[in-house]
Amino acid sequence: MLVAVAVVIAVAAGAAATLLSLRLMAGSRLDAARRERALLLDEARLDAEATRREAAIEAREQAIKVRGELEEELRERRDALMKIEERILAKEDDVDGKLTELTRREQGVSDREVHLRQLQEDMKELKVRQRTELEKVSGMTTTEARQRILSQSEEEVRHELAGRVRQLEEEAATEAKRRARNLVADALQRVAASAAAETTVTLVELPSDDMKGRIIGREGRNIRTLEHLTGVDFIIDDTPNAVVLSSFDGIRREIARMTLLKLIEDGRIHPTRIEEMYYLSKAELDEHVRHAGEQAVYEANCGEIHEELVKILGRLRYRTSYGQNVLRHTLEVVQLAGIMAAEVEASVKTAKRAALLHDLGKAMTHEVEGSHAAISTQLARRYGESVAVCHAIEAHHYEVQPQTVEAVLLIAADAISASRPGARGESLEHYVKRLESLEQLAADHPGVEKAYALQAGREIRVLVKPQEVDDDGAVLLSHEIARAIEDHLEYPGQIKVTVIRESRAIDVAGNKLEQQRRARVERVDAA
Repeated sequence: MLVAVAVVIAVAAGAAATLLSLRLMAGSRLDAARRERALLLDEARLDAEATRREAAIEAREQAIKVRGELEEELRERRDALMKIEERILAKEDDVDGKLTELTRREQGVSDREVHLRQLQEDMKELKVRQRTELEKVSGMTTTEARQRILSQSEEEVRHELAGRVRQLEEEAATEAKRRARNLVADALQRVAASAAAETTVTLVELPSDDMKGRIIGREGRNIRTLEHLTGVDFIIDDTPNAVVLSSFDGIRREIARMTLLKLIEDGRIHPTRIEEMYYLSKAELDEHVRHAGEQAVYEANCGEIHEELVKILGRLRYRTSYGQNVLRHTLEVVQLAGIMAAEVEASVKTAKRAALLHDLGKAMTHEVEGSHAAISTQLARRYGESVAVCHAIEAHHYEVQPQTVEAVLLIAADAISASRPGARGESLEHYVKRLESLEQLAADHPGVEKAYALQAGREIRVLVKPQEVDDDGAVLLSHEIARAIEDHLEYPGQIKVTVIRESRAIDVAGNKLEQQRRARVERVDAA
């Protein structure tokens, strides 16, 4: 127990001693810190005082510097103001001098104005006296003289204007003809077309002559059924291994040909089978017609066409006009019209659509009354074609007068396609007779020396005897020949009559030139 108390006392005494020593050490450190703080404060105070003195010195120096700069700037501005003031004073002196000069000149101008007024008054009096004297001498008043001068001037101007207009008209006509020839020639060069072929009969080859009897049938019932259904004449003659189908309707003839080929291939030929094959061939031909119309629309490249118009267009594949296939003629006209429309900057689409539809009526001539141009126009209007397209179709045979450029281009393209060499069939005998008739008709007139039919009978060139026919007589002769052609001959299109009264050759610088005096050209519209 005592040991424990002693230990506790010892521990307490040690703690008290430790605490006392710590207090003594802390007191000495606190005093040292206070002394150090005082020293730091004194140093800081001294540094601040030194810094203030330096800052004051620098501020004073800066102020002195700024003051010097300001004084220098003020001095410069003072000098500049003095110079400006000197210039202003100089300008004021100059302005004063000019003002004095202007005042003097103004006085002079005023004096001159007064003098001019006086002169004007004098001139007016002189003009009045002069006019009075002139009226006395001429015996006319001023109004009468002015009217006479104006009349003379107007007459001279009218004469010169008429001459100028006549010259311009001649130049315009010459240029128009040249451009039209170039346009047509360019269009023809860019279109390739086939020649015409006879298409009123179709020849169907048979495997043997025995097939002819089977086609005729017992007591002719098979051939009667065929002709009754198809509306085509079946000509069975001595031609070996062949049957001739004759009809002016290309669609009927094609159905008959397809029906006969199917019967020959099948081998069974009797009225019931003939009827089955006929309706089957008719359905196939309808599909061929639709495909032909779609192909034509694709080749024309002029936009969408109504489905019914496409079907009617396809029927033209089996329609001919003077031996010329109408669908091929239509596509040829489309190409020509499109080329010419592009050249003259007209509507290419309108021209092509009108050309594509212009002969639709030829597929309907046996079903609808009226000309093919009128029928084509009705169909185009019915299926929503534009007014411009309908007008061009209606006017392409002059049933109405053409009012648009596209209508005129369609007329030209249609005429070119129909009248080009080889487009439409004509027998050689008929061709030769036509040319001989033209030449003989012209040669029968008195005073005619020679007559030549040119350009496949589209032009007659007549050479007359100059000692018997004068210039006026040549003009009358051209009219007489034209009237004779109209009265005695029939031609599609026009014939040009050229009467040449005098022809002689001269040599200029080694070149042979021909001088010819020609009568007026007449065009003959044949029925």
